Amino acid sequence: MSYILEGKKINVNGLQFHVVDQGTGPAVLLLHGFPDSSYLWRNQIQTLVNAGYRVIAPDLRGFGESDKPQEIEAYNMKFLVSDVMGILKELNVDRVKLVGHDWGAILGWAFTTVFPHIVEKYVPISVGHPGVRIQIDQFEKSWYLFMFQAEHDAEEFLTQNNWEFFREWCRNHSEQEKWIKDLSRPGALRAAINWYRANASMKAFLHKEEHPKIKSSTLGIWSSFDPYLTEAKMLQSSELIDGPWRYERFSGGHWVPLDQSEKLNELLIEFFEN
Repeated sequence: MSYILEGKKINVNGLQFHVVDQGTGPAVLLLHGFPDSSYLWRNQIQTLVNAGYRVIAPDLRGFGESDKPQEIEAYNMKFLVSDVMGILKELNVDRVKLVGHDWGAILGWAFTTVFPHIVEKYVPISVGHPGVRIQIDQFEKSWYLFMFQAEHDAEEFLTQNNWEFFREWCRNHSEQEKWIKDLSRPGALRAAINWYRANASMKAFLHKEEHPKIKSSTLGIWSSFDPYLTEAKMLQSSELIDGPWRYERFSGGHWVPLDQSEKLNELLIEFFEN
């Protein structure tokens, strides 16, 4: 089975990106997180295309079929934001409805903050605004972030005994064999983990004195059985939004686009059209 969606190659910032670009109409940009690729959105893309949208879903740097620089610094948020801007420019897109999951949501928060004139509507899934003060229960859920900081050791720990720890970390999700296959490629696991290493502190990037509150209409989505992220972080995001804010609480796990695709699709289309 192929885990690659049909797309095109785009050169941005000296790197080659695999980008899915389907449909016509208003643009919807889908940003995946760890340990995914554009393949995460396979259950959303055709539905959104059928609803009259042009859907753009890149493999972000370090993931999928896109290039995977090995330097930690290459994954600094300013470069990731620049990648997204570069992809949109190459595709002649100047206005989007943006959906992000996991790291894609964090990147989406950053992009929407820096380029408010480009993001008409924003849907962060699972991850609240990085500028929100982190509570103790979020630290407890995010303990693995500290483990990921250990270069080489983290890679070895995740992969030993046939990826035993990684399987436990992702709760033996049905997608795990696909993730393991992708991350087993040379340099792929280090590249993916470098997102965590290069962006340990997002507050420096989103300092309130440098960037205004988000003005885009925003729909936050969080799932009640997410093992990695708390509801409070998503709810408190409203404090950093000047535009319209809406919140939807799902009952399920972390990978909403995979596990609750129909509900998510209906909500996205309803939000986009109103």
